[in-house]
Amino acid sequence: MLNILIISDEAKDIAALFRSTGFTPETRDLKQASAAEQNADDTSDQYDIAFLDLDAENWQSRLLDARHSMPVIAFSRPDLHKAVEALKLGAGDYLEKPLTSETVSEVIDRHRKKILSHKHGFDEIIGNSQPMQEVFGLIKRAAASESNVLITGESGTGKELIARAIHRWSPRSERSFMTINCTAIPDTLLESELFGFEKGSFTGAQYTKKGLLEQADGGTVFFDEIGDVSPLFQTKVLRVLQEGEIMRIGGMRQIRVDLRFITATSRDLRTACQRGVFREDLFYRLNVINIHLPPLRDRMEDVALLAKHFVQKHAQKRKDVLIKCISGEALGLLLEHQYPGNVRELENVIERSISFANTSEILPADLPPDLRHAQPTPKVRSSSQRLKDALLAVEKDTITAALLESGGNISRAAAILGIYRQQLQRKIKQHRIAV
Repeated sequence: MLNILIISDEAKDIAALFRSTGFTPETRDLKQASAAEQNADDTSDQYDIAFLDLDAENWQSRLLDARHSMPVIAFSRPDLHKAVEALKLGAGDYLEKPLTSETVSEVIDRHRKKILSHKHGFDEIIGNSQPMQEVFGLIKRAAASESNVLITGESGTGKELIARAIHRWSPRSERSFMTINCTAIPDTLLESELFGFEKGSFTGAQYTKKGLLEQADGGTVFFDEIGDVSPLFQTKVLRVLQEGEIMRIGGMRQIRVDLRFITATSRDLRTACQRGVFREDLFYRLNVINIHLPPLRDRMEDVALLAKHFVQKHAQKRKDVLIKCISGEALGLLLEHQYPGNVRELENVIERSISFANTSEILPADLPPDLRHAQPTPKVRSSSQRLKDALLAVEKDTITAALLESGGNISRAAAILGIYRQQLQRKIKQHRIAV
């Protein structure tokens, strides 16, 4: 269920319309709210989408606040000036009063793909852990901005998924998303690939070709592995960032391009700048907004959730047996692994295990040999780690394993754990475990 916020002088009346379409929104009635409530933060990250009444006072400031956290649908009595201003300030859509159940349903469906595509994550990214919740908040804020974004993190953490999520949530979502693998373009082809060429500009140029940057005009360009590029590549990209212009090989005029740049790297660019192998001016232009993806070993509470997701994703590749879940013992082995390859490695492990499974659940024997035979790695905790915290962590892992073994059946999981169903339900809520 989507968490919808209505901000209006007529919030309660409008809420009745939403309830008739099957939604249960929260309202902020500005007529009845106290001054303190009106100044409170109505736009916390607990909401997925907001409907903002432009006929209310101070709607501009409310829109500027809300757009950083969620898509905002503006509505008002017919007023072209207000509609244009709202869209310029970042509203994702505009509706005229009176609202109808059809228009409300239609606009929510149109924006649903920008909200949550599954229960336990954001867009196509899975995670319930605190580090990932912080990442999700940064994605929302980056999407509402036109500033450049630098995504950092180890290989396999999902940097391209983050870039795509930012684009899908941004006002550029209907335009192109151009992925450029920086290491795949040699310097000899750099200018022709990025900027294109005019017919007859060199031997073999028998036609005019638009470069990748010109093709992406109005959209988002994602430079993957920007930390591995040559000095020439850095110089060419910096000029586009500074001038917002390109010139085709053999061209006689500059071509303006409207681009939003997102880059990603697994390297430490600050250190690269200190060593003189990466331009400092380019680094600061790229690193306006930084999103760092934690390695999987630093968010192990997401392993069970990710494993379940990958089982559902790859189970269809087996035509002879339907793989439904992972046994508790197999999950225990997965939770002991350190994942140097991060989320990509975990997905590879699950896909391989599905290929080897002979029953409806993945067993320890189906896992790769290095996971089956590895010695358990003792978890080193700091001296300040309290015994209570350590016991809670073990309890959460045990409950998660039982739920996976039972296929999500709470009664069966309670029987496995030797506790009452009501006890288990309380502990699931306490640990915020996804069921």
